[in-house]
Amino acid sequence: MAIAKVNGVEVEFEPGMTVLQVAELAGEEIPRFCYHERLSIAGNCRMCLVEVKPGPPKPQASCALPAAEGQEIFTKTPMVKKAREGVMEFLLINHPLDCPICDQGGECDLQDQAVGYGRDDSRYDENKRAVEEKSMGPLIKTVMTRCIQCTRCVRFITEVAGSPEIGLISRGEDVEITTYLGAAVTSELSANVIDLCPVGALTSKPYAFEARPWELKKTESIDVMDALGSSIRVDARGSAVLRVLPRVNDDVNEEWISDKTRYAVDGLGRQRLDRPYVRDAAGKLKPATWAEAFAAVASKIKATAPERIGVIAGDLQDAESLKATKDLFTALGVKNLDSRQDGSALGVGPREGWLFNSTIAGIENADVVLFVGANPRLEAPVLNARFRKQWVAGKTRFGVIGEKADLTFDYDYLGAGAQTLSGLAKSKSDFVAALKAAERPAIIIGQGALARADGAAILKAAAALGKTVKVVREGWNGWNVLHTAAARVAGLDMGFVPAEGGLATADMLKPGALDVLFLLGADECETSATGAFKVYLGTHGDAGAHKADVILPGAAYTEKNGLYVNLEGRVQQGKRAVFPKGEAKEDWSILRALSEVLGHKLPYDSLDQLRAKLFADHPTFGQIDYAPGSVATAFDVGALGADGEVSDAPFESAIKAFHLTNPIARASVTMAECAAVASGAAKIAAE
Repeated sequence: MAIAKVNGVEVEFEPGMTVLQVAELAGEEIPRFCYHERLSIAGNCRMCLVEVKPGPPKPQASCALPAAEGQEIFTKTPMVKKAREGVMEFLLINHPLDCPICDQGGECDLQDQAVGYGRDDSRYDENKRAVEEKSMGPLIKTVMTRCIQCTRCVRFITEVAGSPEIGLISRGEDVEITTYLGAAVTSELSANVIDLCPVGALTSKPYAFEARPWELKKTESIDVMDALGSSIRVDARGSAVLRVLPRVNDDVNEEWISDKTRYAVDGLGRQRLDRPYVRDAAGKLKPATWAEAFAAVASKIKATAPERIGVIAGDLQDAESLKATKDLFTALGVKNLDSRQDGSALGVGPREGWLFNSTIAGIENADVVLFVGANPRLEAPVLNARFRKQWVAGKTRFGVIGEKADLTFDYDYLGAGAQTLSGLAKSKSDFVAALKAAERPAIIIGQGALARADGAAILKAAAALGKTVKVVREGWNGWNVLHTAAARVAGLDMGFVPAEGGLATADMLKPGALDVLFLLGADECETSATGAFKVYLGTHGDAGAHKADVILPGAAYTEKNGLYVNLEGRVQQGKRAVFPKGEAKEDWSILRALSEVLGHKLPYDSLDQLRAKLFADHPTFGQIDYAPGSVATAFDVGALGADGEVSDAPFESAIKAFHLTNPIARASVTMAECAAVASGAAKIAAE
C-alpha cells in the first residue's frame, strides 16, 4: 500500500483514495459542504482546502485531489486556516442571518463550521441577494436564499434516486437550485435531500416550526413500512412522535429511507383506537372496559368449535405478538391461522424458500438479475437504489417479467406474465443467454407473482428456471423473495400458517366458513363476505376495525419493544419511543390477559419470558442482526412450489398506491397529500 504523511504522521492508503480520505484515515477532521461519501465529487464549496507538498504553493481542494505516494498533507497551517476563513466569509456573504427561525438550527453544518473554521466578523455590509422560493411538493420546504449551491440535492436525486427533477439553472450570482418547470419532486426517496442539505435551504415541510433538536427524545428503532427493515431514529416530545430520521446501516439501508418511512408518522396520532369497543345489539360500536371486551370475546370463543375459529395476522406485527397469538389459539385447538393476508404461496419447505438469500448488501455482487412479478421501486425504494447503483456502475444487467414500469434503471423487458416465465428457459434471447452464463445470477420474485390463485405453480416455474440457470451454487445463493410486509418473514419463520387441515386466508373469508375471526392488525383483507364474529386487535380505525364486533386497542411500532425480521432474515429490535395511546396496551400483554379469561393461560408474564420462549421454540429469532444467506448445498431451489395450471393474467405489482399501504400511512395527512400528487389529482407547481 502507498504511504503519505498527514501533519507529519505516516498513513497507509489504498490506490484511488483522495487527499480528504487519507487525511481522515489519520484522524484529521476536514470541513466540507459539497462532498459526500455516497455522491459523486463536485468540488464546489472549497471548504476542504489543505496544503499539499509537492505541489503549487496554494491551498487545494482535498475532496477532488488524488492522493499519491510520498505526499505531505497539511491541514492546520496558517495558509489553510486563512483560506478556510476566506471561503466561509464568501459563503456567508448572501446567507441570511435567520438562524432563530430556521428549522436547521441546532443541527446545521454551516453553523458548526462557521464556529469551527470561520472568522469572528464579516467585512461585507452590502445588501444580500434574495432568491425566490421554489415549490418542491408537500414534503420539502424551501428557503433558497440560504442555499450555498453545494449541489448535494441535485447529485442525490439524479445519481441515487434516479429521478432527475432537481437541477441548477443560470450562472454566477444568478445561479439557483430549482425543479423542472417548478413541479413537485415525485421520487419515493425525495426527502433524503433534507438530510443532505448542509444549510437550511431544504427543510422538512410537515415538521416546520415543530421543535428544536435538543427538545426531542431520540430512540433508535426499526422501520415497518416495508420489509426492508431500515434503521431509523424516532424523535419524540412528550407523547407525540414528531419525526423519523435514517440511521447509517451499510448492510440494510445505507443512510437513506423512503418518504413513507419518514413522513407517515403523523398517522400515529390520527384515527387511533385508544379504548376497547364492543358492538351492541343495535349494531353500534360502544366504548367498553377491558373486562367487558374480554368477556365478549371469551363467551363467543368458548361457545365455538376450534375448527370454526380463524386467525389472520397483519403486516405490521412484531414477532412477540405473532408468537403470543399462535401459542394462544394453538392451545385452543385452532388450526386456521395465517400471516399471509395477501394469499402468498410461501410458507412450505425450507426457510431459504422465502428469504432474500443474496442479502441486501450481497445483491450488489450479482451480475445478472431477473425480476418476476416485482416492482422494487414501489415495494422497496431503498433497495431499488442499490439496483440503480449497480446499473450506473455497469456491473449488473437486469431483466423484468411483469409490469413495464420506470424502475430508474434500464432493463430487458421479457414479457408480462406466467407464460413468459414458463418458456424462458428455452428462450434464445440475449438476456437468457447472459443469465445462464452469469457467475452470480439472481432471481427476485415478488408478491405480484406469488399472491395469486396460481401462485404455487408460478413459484414452481420460477424455481425450475432457477435450477436451470443455477442461481444456487457453491458460495452463492441468488434465489430471492421480495416481500412487502414487515411481519411476513417472522410469521413464516415461526410457522404462522395453517396447520394440516386448516384454512388459509382466502378460505377463511368465504361466507359461512367461520363463526369467529380474530384479526391481529389485519386491514388488507376484505372481510365483508364472512358472517363471522370479528375481533380486531390493532391500532387504527381502519378497515379491520370498521367491521369488527369487538375492538382491542394495541400499540403501534413506536410504542412497544419488539422484534422484526426483514426480508433477508435479519432479526432486528424495534424500541419504544412513546407510550401507547389512552387505554391501549402492547399486543402480547392483551393476548396474555385474554388467555387467562379463556382458561388457557400463556406461560409468560413479561416480555423477556416471552422472548425466551420464542428463542427456545425458534432459535433463528435469537440471532439478532444476523443475515443468514444460505449454504448452497443445503437448499434445493427446484423443490419449491407445487404443480398446477397458470393463468394468462399479467403480473401486477402488489402495491398500487405507494403512500397508502397500511393503516398508519392511510391515517397520515402528509401521505394523503403525496398520494394526490403521485396520482396527478393535485398538481403542486410554482405559480
